[in-house]
Amino acid sequence: MTPAQIDHFFATLQAANPQPASELQYASVFELLVAVLLSAQATDVSVNKATPGLFAVANTPQKILDLGAQGLEEHIRTIGLYRAKARHLMQTCRILLERHGGQVPRTREELQALPGVGRKTANVILNVAFGEPALAVDTHVLRVANRTGLAPGKTPLEVEERLLQRVPARYLPHAHHWLILHGRYICVARNPRCGQCPVAADCGYGPKIL
Repeated sequence: MTPAQIDHFFATLQAANPQPASELQYASVFELLVAVLLSAQATDVSVNKATPGLFAVANTPQKILDLGAQGLEEHIRTIGLYRAKARHLMQTCRILLERHGGQVPRTREELQALPGVGRKTANVILNVAFGEPALAVDTHVLRVANRTGLAPGKTPLEVEERLLQRVPARYLPHAHHWLILHGRYICVARNPRCGQCPVAADCGYGPKIL
């Protein structure tokens, strides 16, 4: 994509959805951290089915610890890899209490030091909770960035770095949400819905098959 196409690409997505938001359900920064941690290799839908019951009884690090590992597992067993996620979440809650006064830290280094929190999860927290211009590259973003020609790269980190270089600064606060939603509902992995795509004219892939 040329710079002009990139600008038009994001202007079009912005016009269609001026204030995009995460589809995960949460009511605090800590709940967001829990939801994102649980969403690894799982769908937002499955996480949103489990977390209301969990947050109703345990919405702070201490309350999560008070549930105990078995109690936590009972609330999240419908989510993939729930045992490993429960273990990571318990460890994370201990660290939050011991090192951060029970609060979610605001730096990438501190976030990635939490068990189960990788770069993608840290970027989600930095962007959604703290308004940082961070880009979380999941499978949807990776696919859209490569398929459209927006920011081709073989790894999430490579794509992230290219997106940060190529996306105009005014779009960065919401860029990863637009890309995720576009990949989730339009630019899907199999049989992308190019006929319904509002940015097909800017895409390096779509016009070839329309």
